[in-house]
Amino acid sequence: MGDRSNPEFLVVGHISKPHGIRGEVVVHPLTDHPEGAFAPGVVLLLSARDGAPDPAAPPLRVEGARAANRGWLVRFGGIRDRNDAERYRGRDLLRPLADLEPLDEGEVFYHQLLGLEVFHGGEESLGRVREVYEMQPADLLEVAGPRGVLLIPFRKEIVTSVDVEAGRMTIDPPPGLLEL
Repeated sequence: MGDRSNPEFLVVGHISKPHGIRGEVVVHPLTDHPEGAFAPGVVLLLSARDGAPDPAAPPLRVEGARAANRGWLVRFGGIRDRNDAERYRGRDLLRPLADLEPLDEGEVFYHQLLGLEVFHGGEESLGRVREVYEMQPADLLEVAGPRGVLLIPFRKEIVTSVDVEAGRMTIDPPPGLLEL
């Protein structure tokens, strides 16, 4: 059924580049709640190549942040100029799962969808969720099963129920979607 256990850390942003000369960085948020993830006082960790926290990198405490055109401009303690900021270019920012805001009723983390068995009309198994793609106007679920690989929009009009505990999802797709 796939492992949907909660990881210890989640990626909340990606540092794309330095901004200005005072040590700010441009962060592409990878969370639905960037105002909480980049609030002053929040401590974030840098990820290593394997996605785990980088043991050689110090924790970064947010000193200030503001929304910008293409993400968030974030100032971390200890990063005082552009040269310091340049060292963090291309790095992912992690936050302990225990520190995240609780999910609202009916919300799930995308990692919890991986491995769920997808049913059409509650009876026909279409396979299991293999990947979630964040797209516009709707995120897509990649489902691999007896019909091959299907891309299912993750929309409330199509996904009628998600039961993480039972390991299943039910969909009611519009005519023709499963034939694409």
